[in-house]
Amino acid sequence: MITCYIDYVINTSKVEEFRVYATTWISLVNKFGGQHHGYFLPCEGANNKAYALFSFPSLSEYEKYRNDSLNDDDCIQAYEYANKTKCILSYHRSFLKPLFN
Repeated sequence: MITCYIDYVINTSKVEEFRVYATTWISLVNKFGGQHHGYFLPCEGANNKAYALFSFPSLSEYEKYRNDSLNDDDCIQAYEYANKTKCILSYHRSFLKPLFN
């Protein structure tokens, strides 16, 4: 299993737009065989940071999702929404391997 961790810097005047974007991606990741663990929006501390975690059974399945998402109409609409609303200023993606007891 591989977990993708995304660290976002969001536009503080566009938190609602980011929430719409995030909600859309939860179902899209699941549609492509991943398991979304949710988005985490600002509450206390930095008001311009948000995070997402989702997993795929393997890195190759994650890469397939990334490639397939480039041609999926719903994914393209989500990308375009983020660009149009400018709710995301930047992001950094990392990959983790979960450790369970």
